[in-house]
Amino acid sequence: MEETIRLKQIREMLEMEPNDDFLNYALALELEASGNLKEAISQLQSLLNRNPEYLGAYYKLGKLFEESKEESKAIEIYKNGLVLAQKQNNKKAAGELSEVIWMLED
Repeated sequence: MEETIRLKQIREMLEMEPNDDFLNYALALELEASGNLKEAISQLQSLLNRNPEYLGAYYKLGKLFEESKEESKAIEIYKNGLVLAQKQNNKKAAGELSEVIWMLED
């Protein structure tokens, strides 16, 4: 699979700033868009290992696990994100994560 121009650009920027959370998140989104779910999942897991406070990555990683038919992993990630959202007092994210957990556990 050939890389898109945007994917190449993000990878080049990451060479200069490998710990930039937004660029790492953007890379995961581009990998997902190109159909590379496994690498997108790996990218988000690396991001969260480095910065477990990056709240948006929990929802996206959970969705990728859902797409990969790994619902138990998705639920675990969503629950971890929910704890963080509550800790950060982010009611919108907490509500979204609660809803998706409820839908999967139903």
